[in-house]
Amino acid sequence: MSPEIEELFRAADAARARAHAPYSGFRVGAALRDEAGAVHAGCNVENAAYPVGTCAEAGAIAAMVAGGGRRIRAILVLGDGATLVTPCGACRQRIREFADDATRILVAGPEGLRRSFGLDELLPHSFGPETLGGER
Repeated sequence: MSPEIEELFRAADAARARAHAPYSGFRVGAALRDEAGAVHAGCNVENAAYPVGTCAEAGAIAAMVAGGGRRIRAILVLGDGATLVTPCGACRQRIREFADDATRILVAGPEGLRRSFGLDELLPHSFGPETLGGER
């Protein structure tokens, strides 16, 4: 892994360790790099009123926005298990709101990076702020 991806991996791993997943037992961490190079992390937070929880990606995006960031340059999602833990549909759209064609969505397991996706691979033919006349 490159030093930039390694930094995201470490931040996602630390966030995953703090996840609140008492119902599923499935901890997920996410970390992203914004347009200024700052790293923001989030973890999944489950709730007894399932499925009223928060995804790790949503937490990382909220931390970025709260910190003043507005563009995702790369996001890494880290989860357990043998299969790829990719962002859910809602998080793919959340990422799309702050991403562009150059944004990489990195999927990792505890052993390291498993796969890298472009936004169009995970959310083809999507709509975003520009579709609604918003800023890009």
